[in-house]
Amino acid sequence: MVQKSRLLTFAVLVVALAVFLCTPHSRALESIHQLAQAVDNHYNHMRTFQAQFTEIYRGLGMERTESGGLWLEKGGLKKPGKMRWEYRSPEVKLFVSDGKDAWFYVPEDHQARRSDARKLTDLRFPLEFLLGKTQLEKELRGLSYAPDVPPVNADDLVLRGIPTGIEGRVSEMLLEVSPQRQIVRIEIHEADGSTTEYRFSDQKANVTIPPGWFHFQPPAGTEIIEGLEE
Repeated sequence: MVQKSRLLTFAVLVVALAVFLCTPHSRALESIHQLAQAVDNHYNHMRTFQAQFTEIYRGLGMERTESGGLWLEKGGLKKPGKMRWEYRSPEVKLFVSDGKDAWFYVPEDHQARRSDARKLTDLRFPLEFLLGKTQLEKELRGLSYAPDVPPVNADDLVLRGIPTGIEGRVSEMLLEVSPQRQIVRIEIHEADGSTTEYRFSDQKANVTIPPGWFHFQPPAGTEIIEGLEE
């Protein structure tokens, strides 16, 4: 009888352990601090970053999906980083910043908008932490796991936090982190109820970037408009 009781107890423990190991968020036992540091360390060694992106905007009763290529270059301690977003589908557009000037150019409109990059509050700028320029725990207040948010990829973990400095505009930011500690998705929830989601693939570190890649020279005949508002 005692032997059967022990066997039953052992069987229950085996089943419980199996359920625990199969629970999607059992991998979330790693502390937020440890995970944030691992993500920071993954990007800290990068001088440049290249990826393919998909941008999904939802708001005002509409949904818009765009895609293209992204390049980032790390700045100095007090020097803004540089970025280039080449939108290829469904419309060709360019958003580029050399750390001083930011340009948004739509060839079909024959217009280019220019703004001071240091004063710009464009939502693409917080993505600089993809180069390890910032620390997740400092940039995202209340950083925590988001077990209620399903990841795009089953093995990934989703984090949430409130970005510092733009709290008035953004109510929450979600980050999806892969087992390789890459940020593969960023979802930004704005105070007006709209969301902008970025998904990244084919990430490459320390790629060689052509000279002048972050400099924009408006083509002849382009109308220049001051102020960057899409």
